[in-house]
Amino acid sequence: MTTSQPGPAGHSADRGERRPQTLLVLGATGDLADRLLLPGLGRLVASGTRPHLTLLGSGMDDWDDERWRRRVTDAFAGAGATGPRVKEMIRTTCYLPADVTREEDLRRLLANCHDQLVIFFALPPAITARAAAALTRIGLPPGTRLMLEKPFGTDAVSARSLNDLLARLVPEEQIYRIDHFLGKSTVMNILGLRYANRIFEPILSSAHVACVDIVFDETLGIAGRAGYYDGAGALVDMIQSHLLQVLALIAMEPPPTLAAQDLRGRKAQVLRATRVWGDDPATWSRRGRYAAGEINGKRLLGYADESGVDPSRGTETFAEVVLSVDTWRWAGVPFRLRTGKGLAARRKEAVVTFKQPPRVPSGLTGYDQPDRLRIGFGPDRLGLDVNINGPGHPLELSQVHLVADFGPGELPPYGEVLRGAFDGDPTLSVRGDTAEDCWRIIAPVLECWRAGAVPLPEYPAGSCGPEDSLLTAAPGTATDG
Repeated sequence: MTTSQPGPAGHSADRGERRPQTLLVLGATGDLADRLLLPGLGRLVASGTRPHLTLLGSGMDDWDDERWRRRVTDAFAGAGATGPRVKEMIRTTCYLPADVTREEDLRRLLANCHDQLVIFFALPPAITARAAAALTRIGLPPGTRLMLEKPFGTDAVSARSLNDLLARLVPEEQIYRIDHFLGKSTVMNILGLRYANRIFEPILSSAHVACVDIVFDETLGIAGRAGYYDGAGALVDMIQSHLLQVLALIAMEPPPTLAAQDLRGRKAQVLRATRVWGDDPATWSRRGRYAAGEINGKRLLGYADESGVDPSRGTETFAEVVLSVDTWRWAGVPFRLRTGKGLAARRKEAVVTFKQPPRVPSGLTGYDQPDRLRIGFGPDRLGLDVNINGPGHPLELSQVHLVADFGPGELPPYGEVLRGAFDGDPTLSVRGDTAEDCWRIIAPVLECWRAGAVPLPEYPAGSCGPEDSLLTAAPGTATDG
């Protein structure tokens, strides 16, 4: 089996030639393809940057071409993707039923793929591993690129085993582990804020920062995703992947360039230095599960009563963990990661809380909140909370909130990560060693929870979550919502 060689800075040698490509989607009838992958693809095709791209769908369901084209049409329309290239892709796309763990089915799929091949594994981790193992026995066309949806494995051991399988298929530079939080808008917003503004980067360190909170709170429940969610839970679904990637971007040292090798190397350094605070997951992690309640006037069933949920699994819908980043810059600063479903308010942001000034001069009154830098993920915006002399008494301080919108990116996150794979640019994908480190970081928490050392309280849907939230506990300074 032969493979193409990477060019400089991790870019494939054929980048920019716009050679014809085929995107083969395994698991094409699933929820991921419908909600995220196809809408992102539609927007990318509508942008006109992929003039020679063929789409082929495959899944276990006994669909025909007509039903598959209806799904593609609806997904593209829902994303506002229109134009002649969109119509042409819908007209030419085909569907082939297949069991991707069977060699004979994979051979049949590959025989129907032409040009340079990009395979998207929109599959559960265990099925992805079995499909990859089957592919190692039959080989892939030269230059094939592989795209995998998180989670990458189910623990550190399985992630390492999957990486070994993939390395037998293609070089690391041709593997694109997809975390849509790394869509270019979010990444570039954080990097631009840090490295293009002298006022922020010098104070992002333990000398000035009290704590960093990375929060992804949702008002929605599991929205019919029990088949996936009940086997994952909030810790794996959000913290192990998305929120650790955001932590790496906030905490990493400045890269010399934004090339894949430099950027991903800096992220890897940070994650290698990250662990549970005090190596004590029983103290510095929390979990919970939403019970029935009301959100914005609508009744939400308790998680245990949702269709497809096995209550005996003890799956959490709320997870918190406090981490330390043991580098010179961040030693002693708690990074507090939280995510939850069925909560009272939607909150998606990273908050850098600064230490209080050494002394506020006598005579100034009203100071009771520290300065904060807020980086929003939905919508993408920058906020700065600062204390100033407000109207009224000239010596009385009040906190004001300065806000600037980043604005939407050219493409949705899945459009961005797909473009990276088509262009041979792995900058926005997760490197293999990083995927393993993310599992290592949360492994003590998972073990602690499985042993029952951390309780699983229920919180009413529409509430703020469990009462003993770590965002109001030491170490660090409490933050409000």
